Amino acid sequence: MSAEPREDLPHDPYAALRSPSYRGFVLSMGLVTLGLQVQGVVVGWQVYARTGDPLALGLVGLSEALPFLCLALFGGYAADRLNRLRICGATTLGLAFCSFLLWSFSWYFHTGPLARAVWPIYGIIFLTGVVRAFYRPANMALGTDLVPKQLYANGSTWRVAIFHSGMVLGPALGGLIYAWRGPVAAHFVVMILMAGGLLGLLSIRYTPTPVAPKSGSVFASLAEGLRFVFSRRLLLGAISLDLFAVLFGGAVAVLPIFAKEILAVGPAGLGTLRAAPAAGSVLMGFILAHRPPLRHAGRTLLLCVGGFGAAMIAFALSRTFLVSLAVLAVSGAMDNVSVVLRATLLQTLTPDHMLGRVSAVNQVFIGSSNEIGAFESGLMARLLGLVPSVIFGGCMTLLVVGATAWKVPELRRMKRIG
Repeated sequence: MSAEPREDLPHDPYAALRSPSYRGFVLSMGLVTLGLQVQGVVVGWQVYARTGDPLALGLVGLSEALPFLCLALFGGYAADRLNRLRICGATTLGLAFCSFLLWSFSWYFHTGPLARAVWPIYGIIFLTGVVRAFYRPANMALGTDLVPKQLYANGSTWRVAIFHSGMVLGPALGGLIYAWRGPVAAHFVVMILMAGGLLGLLSIRYTPTPVAPKSGSVFASLAEGLRFVFSRRLLLGAISLDLFAVLFGGAVAVLPIFAKEILAVGPAGLGTLRAAPAAGSVLMGFILAHRPPLRHAGRTLLLCVGGFGAAMIAFALSRTFLVSLAVLAVSGAMDNVSVVLRATLLQTLTPDHMLGRVSAVNQVFIGSSNEIGAFESGLMARLLGLVPSVIFGGCMTLLVVGATAWKVPELRRMKRIG
């Protein structure tokens, strides 16, 4: 863990963004995120409109999680052995191709025997999961390469803020376009955004660090990354906390049902609901960027994940659209603190030559938990009912926080990082 920063140095909230390459990086990442969020809300509404089944929404998440789980570690291996910028470019192009396939399906099969079919959508989302398994580790490692170590915390804060800005605008934009012009126009917009993300990478000036060849198989190299994470209790505790919080506490997958059946706000309202957590996260990101590093990082992490679970319970009980938006925004603000602290801890503790593999392990834990959590939400909504399933998830999140604070006391006692 790095030493605490000197108190006499002025805090520069925009330090990482003063690098042109890092600005290009976060611009590209922001556009890709924006596109994926537009795609997510459109696909969710398409699938539920065709099936009316909450489990079908969960299967969308599972379709993406399965290939991600199987391939993310190999994506991390590639990020540690190959040019990370080129991997980001190739995978961004792949995401653009997936959006093209969704556009083509929506355009050519909006009538006829496939007008209510969802299996082609599942197949394209499966392919998206394959691409993201290589995009995410390379993207995380590249962002770390572009800033000096003393700016890891600042860079992580801005990266999360830009990421969640895309999550604010994406669902709202997707819902509005879907309501106005339908899924075909929305998927076309996603293609344009992915192309913009590819152009953003062109401004990056990046010289990869030469990697000394090592003996041993690919699997031995992957095992090295896993051993590193499991040997660092502090890092493993932070990752596990976020894993189970997202797995049980998320309600994003069932938001189309809340929007249609409980709040009665339609696709445009769904987009706003999807954007609310990210709006709270962006606001919190700007607050974090303009203040020094947190003095009691571990305790803050636990409290914020607990606050996230409590917010999910409050959302399940709400029957007013504005109250639901406010509670979701609070959940996003809590989640932002967790993500920034975890990302800074990962960057600080991980050697440069292992960033890809360790980032991949982190993404297997966290990234896939979003999609598997979506499947869990859809399944529990079918078994328990919509509202009880979300309340159950929030309560499980609170239990996870308590168990982590008890089993990993060094996390609870952790001071400043970065």
